[in-house]
Formats: sequence, structure tokens, C-alpha cells
Amino acid sequence: MLQKLYPYYLANEPKQANSDLEVINKYSGELVTRVALADPQAIDNAIEWAVNAAEPMRKLPSYKKAEVLHHCVRRFEERYDELAYALCIEAGKPIRDARGEVTRLIDTFRIAAEESVRFGGEYIPLDISARAEGYEAITKRVPIGPCSFISPFNFPLNLVAHKVAAAIAVGCPFVLKPASATPIGALIIGEILTETDLPLGAFSILPARRDGAGLFTTDDRFKLLSFTGSPDVGWALKAKSGKKKVVLELGGNAGCIVDADAALEFAADRITFGAFYQSGQSCISVQRVFLHESIYDEMIPLLVERAGQLKSGDPTDEATTLGPIINRKEADRIVDWIGEAVDHGANVLCGAGRVDSLIEATWLENVNPSDRVCSREIFGPVAIVERFSNFKEAVEKVNDSVYGLQAGVFTRNIDHVFYAWNELEVGGVVINDVPSVRVDNMPYGGVKESGIGREGVKYAMEDMSEIRLLVLNKVGRL
Repeated sequence: MLQKLYPYYLANEPKQANSDLEVINKYSGELVTRVALADPQAIDNAIEWAVNAAEPMRKLPSYKKAEVLHHCVRRFEERYDELAYALCIEAGKPIRDARGEVTRLIDTFRIAAEESVRFGGEYIPLDISARAEGYEAITKRVPIGPCSFISPFNFPLNLVAHKVAAAIAVGCPFVLKPASATPIGALIIGEILTETDLPLGAFSILPARRDGAGLFTTDDRFKLLSFTGSPDVGWALKAKSGKKKVVLELGGNAGCIVDADAALEFAADRITFGAFYQSGQSCISVQRVFLHESIYDEMIPLLVERAGQLKSGDPTDEATTLGPIINRKEADRIVDWIGEAVDHGANVLCGAGRVDSLIEATWLENVNPSDRVCSREIFGPVAIVERFSNFKEAVEKVNDSVYGLQAGVFTRNIDHVFYAWNELEVGGVVINDVPSVRVDNMPYGGVKESGIGREGVKYAMEDMSEIRLLVLNKVGRL
């Protein structure tokens, strides 16, 4: 069960400043709880506390950081069902998928605990020429300082974890703004962090309206801004961020190639998962599928059949695969984009039906490449299919996008594997699986409109730290 009220967390402490933020059950539309909403003064106070916490966080021993993270792992395991239920209600995520996200939350904090005690530097020989004979160097990584985090609605536990756990592991105080639509998971994480002995001011978790949260972006006391969300918002924030380092994890319209020699039944299973998991509300959801012309007619019925078997409805039902879109406005947009494509000559192979915020799993073919359902991020249970005649052509089709997050390739041809890895303009290439694959210790991020920087705990820690060099002249020491 959810609590009737949730506080925000300011400088490690719960504050029930008000109950202004309503949290809605995304399936029923009912009000389920209220959350304290931070105003600009609270955000300003949190930043000041984070600045004061920078030195004690920097000096926190590695084993102490690991203890904090291991404590979180234990408490997440103890509150597993509560976290999954909250996620199911606030995000509309089917309960089986919600449990999967809680498992990933635990994995991410466990990885961070491990990285916290082995995150170091390197030895650099400097005697590369006669002028530097007798010199050597070592480096270490030091925390960058107070960090600003803004997280999205679609993975309100694990995408928070990738910022928060990394910050603790490297020793950075932080102020987090969780998505207003899905703040509960982040606040439960905050509640668990209050049980630790992190330095006062090490963390604040402040739900806030976008129009009142400018300090998360503009305040120069922050040394890093890490934002996950839509490209339009992310790039606009970067333009206002000043001198701080910026990491952007943005959107995509992920492409997936099915080669002539692929295992079709397996590919159909995985593509169905990749396209419709979480109702397509993932930045690495399969959106564009390119089938070799020799297997096109065989593959289409497999995709349509599997899409037709997916059940939509109440996300608390164990049988549900397709839960609600986050709100009706977004559902309206998705249906509008489908209609635009159909008006321009696209064929609906299956789906396109809608009840309230539930949209059926939808496959389209003969889509105009300039239509938004193809050229933009649909963020819904909709994917398009297109045929190709040679592998180079397929790679060019995947690259014909302003996005470049991840791509999938189903093939048994090793030459095609390396061609894809070398030529696809994306942050990651997944072979014999969908681009929707993410394991939480791998580098994850994109190019082009999909963002800058990488997450994955160790890689986020690198962005949250700076290299400090020590040069030693050995001449004359003895």
C-alpha cells in the first residue's frame, strides 16, 4: 500500500512542507497519494547544503561509501514488493516489469558498492624522450562536487539509481528532481538513505514543477548536471547550464536489422519484447525494423501474431503486458502520429486501437520516412517495418535518423557484425538481440540528438569526477 502523504528530503531529512503534488494512478486515473512539492527557496537551501557537504563527502572513506550502498541493497530487497507496487501504480508499469525494475535498482546499487572501493587512477611513465628521463606520474580521480540530477517518469527507480548510486560511490553530494508524474520511488530511496550516516547535506530529493526548478540547471554552485529525458528539453537545459559539465541521456527511435540468415522465430520474440515492453515508453524501444527482402514475407506474420497475443489493461494484473501511456495527452499524440502515417499511405498491419490511455501493439509498413512515427521518437507501442536488399543499405537506413542511441542486428554473418559495429552511428550495437537490451554495468548513452556522455555506474562515476595528476622528478632524490 502507498502512504497517504510523502515528504521530500532536504539535506538528508524528511520535510512535509506541503501536500501540493498529486500522484495519479496511471491506469484508473484516481488520486492515490500526495507528495510535498519543493519551491525555489527549498531548492536553493538544498544546493547550499550540498556545497557544505562537498568536503566531508570527498573525505568519506571508500569502505564507508560501500557500506551505505550495501545498506540500500539490503533495504531494497526487504521492501521489494512495496517498491514494485508503487512503481506499478505511479508509472502504470505492468507488475512483472515493475519487479524487473526493482531487481535492476538492486543490481545498480550493488555495482556501485563494488566500484566505490576500486575506483582509482593509473601509473604513467613519462620518460618518452631524453628530456623527460627521470620523471613519472600517477593520477587519481577526485569528486567533481555538488551534482544536479533530473530524472524522467519511465524508469523512476533505476534511472534515479544510475545517478544517485554513482554519486555516492564517487563521493559527490547531489540534489535530485524526480519526475513529477512518478516521484514515489525516488522518495522511498530517500527514506532509505536517511537510515545511513551520510554527511549532512549529502543528498536532497525534491519534486518540483518544471517552471520553478530553474536552479537545477542554472545555479553555478552545481559542478555537473545530469539529465535524462526528452531531447528538446535536454538540449535547452544544456544551453542554460553555464560552465558546469553536462551529461544528457536523451531519446531515440532505435533501429533493428534482421539479416537474411537470422533465426526468425527468436528474432520475432525479441523484437516483440523490444517494441512493446513498457508500452514502448523507453528511449531504446524498437521503433524501426528492417527486414531482408528474402525473409520479409515470412517474418511479418510472426510479428503480427505475437503482437496480437499481448494483453493490455490493469498493470496490477499478472497477465498484462501493455499498461497505460503516462497520460492522455501523450496517448492523443501517439494516435495522431499513427493517423498521419496512414493518411500518407502507411498500412496498419495490426493494432492502432485505443481505450482511454491504453493503445494496442501496432505495426505499420510503407511508412513515409519523414512521418513523425518514423523520424521522431514515438514513445509508445508502435513500430514500423521496412524491407532491404543488402546489408549496407540496412545500415544506411538505421543511420538515417537524428538519433543514435542503440541499434540491434540479428545476423550469423561475422563480417556483418563488424561492419555494423564500425558503421552504425550509435552509442551501442547489440548483436542477435534488440537495442532495448541494457545491463546496468555497461556504458550506455548515445550520439547525435540522443545525448552526450555515458551512464553505467563506472562510466557515470568518471563524469562525476576529475583527474588529478601528480608528477614526480626522481633525479637527485638519492
